[in-house]
Amino acid sequence: MASYFLPLLISSDPSYFPSHECGVCAVYGHPDAALLTYYGLFALQHRGQESAGIVVHDGSKGPFTIKKGMGLVANVFEDQSFEHLKGTQAIGHVRYSTAGSSSILNAQPLSAETSYGQLAIAHNGNLINAARLRAELGMKGSIFQATSDSEVILHLLAQPNALAQEQSPLAALRRLEGAFSVVIMGEKELLGMRDPCGFRPLSLGKLGDAWVLASETCAFDLIGATFIRDVEPGEVVIINESGIRSEFPFASQKEAFCIFEYVYFARPDSNLLQKNVSQVRMRMGRELARLHPVEADIVVPVPDSGIYAALGFAEELGIPYDPAFVRNHYIGRTFIQPTQLVRDFNVRVKLNLIGETVRGKRVVVIDDSIVRGTTAKTRVVNLREAGAKEVHLRISCPPHRNACYYGIDFPDPEKLVANQMTQEELCAYLGADSIGYLDVAGMIRATQLPEHHFCLACFTGNYPLPIDLTLEKQMLERNQEPSQFLPTENTASLFKK
Repeated sequence: MASYFLPLLISSDPSYFPSHECGVCAVYGHPDAALLTYYGLFALQHRGQESAGIVVHDGSKGPFTIKKGMGLVANVFEDQSFEHLKGTQAIGHVRYSTAGSSSILNAQPLSAETSYGQLAIAHNGNLINAARLRAELGMKGSIFQATSDSEVILHLLAQPNALAQEQSPLAALRRLEGAFSVVIMGEKELLGMRDPCGFRPLSLGKLGDAWVLASETCAFDLIGATFIRDVEPGEVVIINESGIRSEFPFASQKEAFCIFEYVYFARPDSNLLQKNVSQVRMRMGRELARLHPVEADIVVPVPDSGIYAALGFAEELGIPYDPAFVRNHYIGRTFIQPTQLVRDFNVRVKLNLIGETVRGKRVVVIDDSIVRGTTAKTRVVNLREAGAKEVHLRISCPPHRNACYYGIDFPDPEKLVANQMTQEELCAYLGADSIGYLDVAGMIRATQLPEHHFCLACFTGNYPLPIDLTLEKQMLERNQEPSQFLPTENTASLFKK
């Protein structure tokens, strides 16, 4: 999903919202597998608006059929597309790049013809050892077509002798490190797997006799599938004509589910770890109100991910809730803004303020996070211009001070405003009367799950998996693709592990 260059090292201008990881969906054993996958991707559109794709197969010796393109699901797949997407098994993907180029070459699913048959994969996450694996595979003759780390998974599975024994594909996958929720389609079976830490969600569902895998349960709701269970961290679910079975090929790791899925990424109607997202967000709002109460006339959410936290905040303090910001739903959730002028324009295009609602009032604005500060500052300006008497910002998660290496495009820490300013400095910079963040303890309480379930690295700096940037930095300095990179003595030793 992401480039093999880690987010900290990219030089492109990052979005002022955190970009989503990606979304995956797969169907096995249904005559309309591609159409169901399409609807599943439609439900997961919020997880990626850059590109979309589906690979479908009928279980015969015939070729995989693939359709993918840049843009939204509805734009990539027109009605006539499904006339050529016939088969009983399919996998699909919606993408945001956390690093690397936005191009059709990086659109997923990725597929290949190997000596063992056809394979296709769709990946949500970010491999932290992708550069090393890519360099090693390149030296063995692998030819890479894209800059996505997802292609590394495909090449690992396609290595000579990789499929010589029943368990060897799983042995190849043991070499992966980082965040990966992946669906893999062969000619006769479908695999779904999560990394041992379980950074990214993946759920299993049933539709009649067909099996469904999806990043979020909202995809099951749309196609009428029944949620069965979450795929466990470190689990590989194998589905074929014999039924379904599980393998646990990875070494055990501490569970580290991304808590920001609850804060921002997931749809409110999805259930993650058997907890409804909207209810968790409402409890975050209540926790925030108890931690940072304020006397005000109205509570205004920043749509969409701030809505439920604002409802909880308003109910806890007995302050009227008023959706004064109106979102243009025909604008994507995030942009790449090359200039400050375009950034400011896009903020106003995305959200418009009903001035009459806030004029002369003390306003509390509830948002899910502040990353660069660009949008928060613009919203405060909008409220001041509309005549708001006071503007108080309340954020339903702790300050983001650290980069993410597990599939979220939190930028270089130097671009994270909370990393560069104290809370008092940030309040003055934004022009607010006050600012208050939810703390880690309150965020955890809102999930009603133990802290050990979660990755909190972007807030605390405590990374569940060690991050070694040495090779990536060397590659950038040499300005070479990993397949061309000749390993040093130090990197060569990694290949023997």
